[in-house]
Amino acid sequence: MKRFLLLPMLLALALTGCVTPETRLRTGLNNAGLSKAMSACMAERMVDRLSLLQLRRLSALSSLKDKHVTDLTLDQFFRKVRALKDPEILTVSTSSAALCALR
Repeated sequence: MKRFLLLPMLLALALTGCVTPETRLRTGLNNAGLSKAMSACMAERMVDRLSLLQLRRLSALSSLKDKHVTDLTLDQFFRKVRALKDPEILTVSTSSAALCALR
């Protein structure tokens, strides 16, 4: 019986390693409250411009989501990004949001 449980667990662990930084960032931005379209567009641009550590820090913004707010405004998002105190993250986020808003 344990063999049947082990295989799905190993498969799940293997698939977890296949998640790309772009996917994690897109999910983190969306979970933080940005729209799916904006999250996807921004993640696509930002993944090539920031380090893995910076991408992780941005993805973690989803943990700061206000439970009462379903959609985050860009102003609210940038307030959270500024709190990271990383000028490069702020610059890349701002330019990505501007270009994605024009699409």
